[in-house]
Amino acid sequence: MTTYNHGQTIARALDSVLSQQCRWPIEIILGEDCSTDDTRAICQQYAAKHPDIIRLFCNEKNKGLTDNYFDCLIQCKGNYIADCAGDDFWVDKNKLEKELDVLENHPEVTIVHTDWLYFDEHNSTTSTPPPTPFTAPFTEGKQMLPAIVTQTQRPVIHLCTALMRAETILHAYHEDTFMFRNKDFGCEDLQIAAALANAGTVAWLPDITLHYSIGHASVSTQPDARRQFHFVKDVTSLSCYLADKYGISNDVLKPYLSRRLFALAMHAFRAHDTQLREEAVECIKKWQPNGTAAVKGVMMVMSHPWLWSLALQVRKIIVSVKKVFR
Repeated sequence: MTTYNHGQTIARALDSVLSQQCRWPIEIILGEDCSTDDTRAICQQYAAKHPDIIRLFCNEKNKGLTDNYFDCLIQCKGNYIADCAGDDFWVDKNKLEKELDVLENHPEVTIVHTDWLYFDEHNSTTSTPPPTPFTAPFTEGKQMLPAIVTQTQRPVIHLCTALMRAETILHAYHEDTFMFRNKDFGCEDLQIAAALANAGTVAWLPDITLHYSIGHASVSTQPDARRQFHFVKDVTSLSCYLADKYGISNDVLKPYLSRRLFALAMHAFRAHDTQLREEAVECIKKWQPNGTAAVKGVMMVMSHPWLWSLALQVRKIIVSVKKVFR
C-alpha cells in the first residue's frame, strides 16, 4: 500500500486489509511518501498498533508514485502480493482467501482479479464500471494482452482487486526494470498487468471486492487539462513500449492511438496552451503521422489563435447551456 496525502482515507484502507479473514499470515508494506497532511501520523499509529503485520516505510523525501510503489514491491516477502491504494478499500473480508485458493490450486495462474465498483467520495454512493471484456474463470494471458495494452476505460485487470504470484512479477521486474521504473510512463499498474498476463493464465472472480475511490484528483484524473495531457501522453508512451515488447499488431494499436491523439489534442485545446499543442504535434509525428480527420480538425483550429479563442468561447457557452438543462 502506497500513500500520499490520504489523511481522510488511509485508515479506511488499512482497516479493510486488516479485517481480512485469511488462513495464511499477511504483512502490509506501507510506503508513506512525505505527505503534507496527517497521513504519516495515522500510518505511524497503525504501525505501532500492529507491529507484527505492518512494515512502515516513511520516505525522507517525496519519491513520487513510481519509485514509492516499486520500492515497496521489492520489500515484499510473501509468496503472493496484493495491493490496495491508500484512497481505495476492500469490501470483501474473504478477498485474499478466495484468491489464495485459486493460486494454490492452479500453478499456471499468475494473477487472479475480481470485479469492483466506483465509490463517490462526495456522496458515498457506488456505481458500476464498464463491463470487463474477459469473464471466463480462466483466460490464457497472452489473449488478453492487446486489450490490456490498449485499455482506455475500465482496466482489464484492476490491480487493487488482484492477488499476484510474487515470483513471477519480481522476475519480470528484474528482467526489464526500465519498463517498471521509467517515470515517463505515467503509471505503475499497466506494465504489471501486461507482464503477468504474458507469463501465464489470468483467473477472474465475479465477486465485488473493491470500492475504487472517485470524486477527487488522482493520478489518472488530474485537476486540469495540462496535467491530464501529460498523464495521457505518458501512458500512451508506455502502451507503445508494451506493444513493441509483446508484439501487439499495428492493426490493434492504430485505433487506440487515434483515440489517444484526439484526447491529447483536446486537452491542449482546453488548456489554451501553445506548448502543449507543439507536444501534440510531436506525438502525432511519432505515433500516427497521417492522423485522423478529428485530430486534424482540432489541430487546425489551434493553428489560428483567433479561431482557437473563438472556439473556446463557443465551447464555454455550450457547457453552460448543458448545465442549465441537466
